[in-house]
Amino acid sequence: MNVAREWLRYVAAGLVALGVDFGVYVALIRLAGVHYLLAAPVGFALGLTTIYLFSIRWIFRHRRLADARVEFGLFALIGLGGMALNQLVIYAGVEGFALGYELAKLVSAATVFCFNFTARKLLLFTKYG
Repeated sequence: MNVAREWLRYVAAGLVALGVDFGVYVALIRLAGVHYLLAAPVGFALGLTTIYLFSIRWIFRHRRLADARVEFGLFALIGLGGMALNQLVIYAGVEGFALGYELAKLVSAATVFCFNFTARKLLLFTKYG
């Protein structure tokens, strides 16, 4: 499978994961009254789990690591880097650029999406050598 096909599958799965992430984020803020900076990592964690399942079952053909626990750990560490980037972009959007919570989250999602795909593809889902 070539990178373009993996990218397209990652986009499709990413939209599903974003739906989970964004839905939880907005529900926690609007329905439960949770602060946006607390709601963001909860949605992000559920989106992370969603994209991991798609990654190992549908998106990527090659896996570098045989131990799924180690693989998920590294996948999650990349996700934590993405979450830090997520928080930074959301904070900058809301506080620095006066964007609404939802728009700031969408800008963040696009930025983090590219970061996550690149890091995961290069570090976890390519053949050795």
